[in-house]
Order: sequence, then C-alpha cells, then structure tokens
Amino acid sequence: MTAPRERAFAKVNLCLFLGGLRPDGRHELVTLFESISLADELTLHSVPDAAGDEVVCPGVTGPNLVATALGALRAQGWGAPPVRVKVRKRVPVAAGMGGGSADAAAMLRYAPRLAPVAPSTLAEIAVGLGADVPSQLDPGPSVGTGSGEIVSPVAKLHDHAVLVLPQPFPLATAAVYREADRLELGRAQPQLVSLRAELEAALSSRDREPAVLPERLIVNDLEPAALSLRPEIGDALKRAGDAGADQAIVCGSGPTVIGIFWGGDGSVRAGAAAQRLRGRFPDAVAADVVVRGVLSSAANR
Repeated sequence: MTAPRERAFAKVNLCLFLGGLRPDGRHELVTLFESISLADELTLHSVPDAAGDEVVCPGVTGPNLVATALGALRAQGWGAPPVRVKVRKRVPVAAGMGGGSADAAAMLRYAPRLAPVAPSTLAEIAVGLGADVPSQLDPGPSVGTGSGEIVSPVAKLHDHAVLVLPQPFPLATAAVYREADRLELGRAQPQLVSLRAELEAALSSRDREPAVLPERLIVNDLEPAALSLRPEIGDALKRAGDAGADQAIVCGSGPTVIGIFWGGDGSVRAGAAAQRLRGRFPDAVAADVVVRGVLSSAANR
C-alpha cells in the first residue's frame, strides 16, 4: 500500500514592504505571497508501536519545523498514533522561499486525516511556528500583514510563471533583517498603510479580471539588505532580466532570485530561460503558480 504523501509548496513574495520593529521583535510587513509548483514532499507512515513521532529529512541537519509542528499538535491533545515523516527536499534551504515553513504547514494540513483537530487549532499552531506558516495552510495567493501571519486570500492574478534562480550559498533571515535595520530600510507606518491600500485596490480592481499587479508594486524592501550581505546576488538579478523576465526581484529574505514572466506564454518563456541559465545556475527551474491548492498548469521544468 502506498504511503500517504503531501506536497509542501515553496512560496514567493511578489512584493514585500517593510515597516518598523514591533514590541515582539518582529517587523511590520505588507506582502503578497504566492505558492509555486516547486515543492518538497512529505511521506507519512503510521507507526502505532513506536515510542513517539519521528521526522527524517535526508541531507538537512538541525531543527526541523515538521517536528516542531508535531510537538505542538501533541501539546494540543492530537490523538493520532505515532507517525514517521520523511521529507524529500526540493525547495532550497535558507533561501527565502519558506521551505521549512511549507513543510510544517503541509504536516498541519494532513493532521486532520489522521485524527480530529479543529481548524482554529491548526491556525493557532501555524502562527506560533513562524510568519510564513499561516500563508501555506491553504496554498495560493494571499496578502500577508502584521509580521506576515495575518493572511487574506486574494483572487487569481493574471497568468504568469516564475523563474527560480537558487544561489550556492544560504542567507539567514535574521541576518537580513538586522542588515535592513542597519540600513534603515523600514518604512514609516503611514507609508506602509498607504501601500497596503494601493496593493489591495490593485488586487480587487473590477476593470480587469484577473488582477494585474502594477510594476511599481513589485518591490522587495529587503533586497538592498540581501545585496549588501551578498553582492553577487546582483548578477542573478541582471541575468534573470537578460533572460526575458518582465521583473526580477530577490525572493523574501533571499538569496534566491525570481524572474516573473507575465502572460499566457509565461510558463513557456520561463522554462526556456531556466534552460538557458542552467550553465551558470545549475538549479534554475521554472515554476507555475498554485491557485488555492491547484496548479495553474504543468510545472517544474
């Protein structure tokens, strides 16, 4: 019998506006998340005779958010038998694509199939695990506010695909935020509120369906901090643009660079760009977007 599997979709930020530091140590954010077809895969086995849950993630060492999610479920009284979870990684680690968060969210999504757990409990656990986890409980485009944990789903955007250019080095999220503070990149609250209103207006526009994101909003305020720490990211940004991307930005806290290819032919153009750039970026991949858990088209070329 085939073991149950759950996909853990990577996320990209089509925009990320950085605000000030909050009392809890996190920053205020306004961001537009998307889930993409590049995904890890969780394989789950029920092991009733085991002493406890086990998480195996070949090739990755250190704390694992899937194990943390399981611990939080158990603390809430989740009554499933012990499980063994194997995580097959495809999403780059420490790359600004929320791979670990996606894995944890995938575990939470699957948990109700093993034993009852209230949606409100899953949402509470997700917030406690990190700002990227809530957006991945229901993969698809969403606006994130607060520190990213307040998630508001949005309608499908105009057809597009993304080119993903992973870098051969990690970049710690905390280090990027510290550098952003040093560079004083955070926006004043009134400006953050104004940008949120502009973003939401663009996403709810009635004169074009589906929504088209204006180029002026495709901005990542963390990009200068990532470039300050790793200037070589600039080469990937340039090459994504040279390969035909309509826009190229750093994804989240980096170091991954994404190129956005708009239009019905975006998937084909992104795939061609990935092939051209693999000589310099061996892990380059084209990915399609996920619309509320459904791929927009065939993906992962």
